[in-house]
Amino acid sequence: MSGDEEGGTTGESGARRAAQRAGRTDPSRAVGFSDAIIAIVITLLVLDLRPPDAEPGELLPALLDEWPTYLAYAGSYVYLAVIWLNHKAAFLRIREMDRGLQWANLGLLATLALVPWPTAVIAETARTGNLSDERVAVALYALVGALLCASWLVFFHYLAQHPELTRADVDDTYFARERPRALVGVVLYLVAGGVGVLVHPLIASAIFLILPAFYGLTSHGHDLVGRARDRR
Repeated sequence: MSGDEEGGTTGESGARRAAQRAGRTDPSRAVGFSDAIIAIVITLLVLDLRPPDAEPGELLPALLDEWPTYLAYAGSYVYLAVIWLNHKAAFLRIREMDRGLQWANLGLLATLALVPWPTAVIAETARTGNLSDERVAVALYALVGALLCASWLVFFHYLAQHPELTRADVDDTYFARERPRALVGVVLYLVAGGVGVLVHPLIASAIFLILPAFYGLTSHGHDLVGRARDRR
């Protein structure tokens, strides 16, 4: 091959790589924006913790009667905290972002921003004690939870299809192996909603508390398994 041909080939491949990288950005801005959104959503949960209407001398019983609100707040706070941990774990493995990944991340943020809404509905219906309304409330919460898991599924799928966006030390199959975790969430939230409507809302509420624990324990699960295998 002549020098001109080699130089031309090198120039073409360089131009091709530049074109492929066009529009890609460092993920730091997306991380900062995402952290701010999650912080705001967590803050919105507190707005449902209002002073109860109580007669003089009846404040303690009135506060204790608000236990459904406290439980709903605690459950959703843990849920959002686990989302932040999983989001952080994902972005530790992302080297750069393109437009598609930016939209996938924005979709994730759009669904997690809905969490205070069904939380407030569950808290309010628990105060009234109407079983029919409680069934509707847990169905709403389950629907939002399923949508959130579906947005994770899209996020993981996009990264699985674009391993060039991840860091060099990340296994190209890492995000492909994350997709089942998101799919399990979609299924279990829908099952929880169905059980809450057809059987009893408390069963759905128990599943809502178990699922964040599962996602919290497995946010780095694949890496831990890989490291344990490497030590053998």
